[in-house]
Amino acid sequence: MYTYTEFDAAFVAERNRQFRAQVARRVDGSLTEDEFKPLRLMNGLYLQLHAYMLRVAIPYGTLGSHQMRQLAMIAERWDKGYGHFTTRQNIQYNWPKLADVPDILDALGEVQMHAIQTSGNTIRNVTADHFAGAAADEVADPRPIAELIRQWSTDHPEFQALPRKFKVAVTGSPMDRAVTLAHDIGLRIVRRGDDIGYQVLVGGGLGRTPMIGKVLHDFLPEEDLLPYLEAVVSVWNTIGRRDNKFKSRIKITVHEHGIEDIKARVDARYALIRPLFTGIDQQMLGAIRADFAPPAFRIAAIDAYEAARAADPVFRAWADTNLAQHRAPGYAIVSISLKAHGETPGDATADQMRVMADLAERYGHDELRISHEQNVILPHVHKSDLPAVHAALRKARLATANIGLISDIIACPGMDYCALATARSIPIAQEIATRFDALKLEHEIGEMKIKISGCINACGHHHVGHIGILGLDRAGVESYQITIGGDGGPDAQLGDRTGPGFGADDIVPAIETIMLAYLDLRNGPSETFLAAYRRVGMDPFKLALYGDAEAAKAAKRKTGSHVPA
Repeated sequence: MYTYTEFDAAFVAERNRQFRAQVARRVDGSLTEDEFKPLRLMNGLYLQLHAYMLRVAIPYGTLGSHQMRQLAMIAERWDKGYGHFTTRQNIQYNWPKLADVPDILDALGEVQMHAIQTSGNTIRNVTADHFAGAAADEVADPRPIAELIRQWSTDHPEFQALPRKFKVAVTGSPMDRAVTLAHDIGLRIVRRGDDIGYQVLVGGGLGRTPMIGKVLHDFLPEEDLLPYLEAVVSVWNTIGRRDNKFKSRIKITVHEHGIEDIKARVDARYALIRPLFTGIDQQMLGAIRADFAPPAFRIAAIDAYEAARAADPVFRAWADTNLAQHRAPGYAIVSISLKAHGETPGDATADQMRVMADLAERYGHDELRISHEQNVILPHVHKSDLPAVHAALRKARLATANIGLISDIIACPGMDYCALATARSIPIAQEIATRFDALKLEHEIGEMKIKISGCINACGHHHVGHIGILGLDRAGVESYQITIGGDGGPDAQLGDRTGPGFGADDIVPAIETIMLAYLDLRNGPSETFLAAYRRVGMDPFKLALYGDAEAAKAAKRKTGSHVPA
């Protein structure tokens, strides 16, 4: 893990000192809310539906046990005893009092954490593959370059008033667990023979105008990456639209200008600024890499693991779903589900945070990761320790065996918290999870990614869900649109809308209808929902959802005939 230098610590402390004074002026009335808003957003503080919300950065999703314990302490002392882990690998506190926020920021600073640039029109928290440094399929660990980008982008003088927020994701795996194609810039570490470089993707993003990113550079040498990124952001900062916030993201700029025009502009800008990068960034990267050296993996027998798998069906089910292949022999990657059936996706209590911290310290080389799927990862656990880890997780209600299954739902806070939301997300996620738990079908269904957003801003990533659910307000009534066939993997694509939306009472039965149709249509248990959908298309699912009338309309549209609504 990266360790703060004296400069880092002094920088964060000074920012906190400044913000403490700003909060005091807001509390005594010297600052109006309009004057205070840009100051608080620079420090990750939002004004939500019911209270302030503080978003804390967890850069590239990596933290140590001492940091997780501090997050637990903050939740208990200054909030309501829990935190919410987000799709940008952050943690949010939904109920802090304004006067307490400076103390929270100081407490974060004590463990080398902060809330800087988790909001505002800046480069946001850089995200990465949550299996980074552990995955067997990894080309290289993406976290050192993510840390370099974090340092470069933090308080960058040119990029503090961008046209809109800007999001970067990095992956070192061809499986792309960081959803790079749905980011403003996505970076994929790739290998050509003995050489390692970066594929640069630009113009991805979801929201009201979802787009899949395009390749801007197919193989960029590492020493050129930082100046190239600076060129990309600088070009967008110059030509990006500021007249309409709905058209200000770089995806719209790429769409309006075309990828070839953007590439030419970036290349021209890069040629100007490349000589200014004299190699100091590479020296910094070398020092950063030393902080991410792999732990000292041990060699030991795994008899206890094999015995537990053979004797305990509960442990075996958990191992089958929640473990991933590790690069080191005898080790596994443990995904801790924050999606117990009926619970709020992504929430963890202070006690649960402490349990995860204790397990990381005792069994996991003192590392934890936050996934964009709102779960927590123990990246390095020897298999001989897995029975003890599982037992501790069960006691803390953290051993739900559902990673990658239908109840492992991504959901935004929706109308329960968010001032922008037009519908609820959390109750829908809870109802879907409990329904399929009651039906005992989720293991039969297999791999399934349901993603729910409570408004068109798409914080729940519904566009790239195998099934996406978008909550909208229709004349004061919640309506939920369904999309099918989205994917956030290496060949990411947007889902297709099924048809008219469903009311809050009908959306769970609609999802059940889709799942039953899939089970009937698939070519056996090995054919996933996504594969089946790509084979048979929308029509069978539309027929199951809406009946013959909607199916007939779809058929007529395909032939060009008109069917009255």
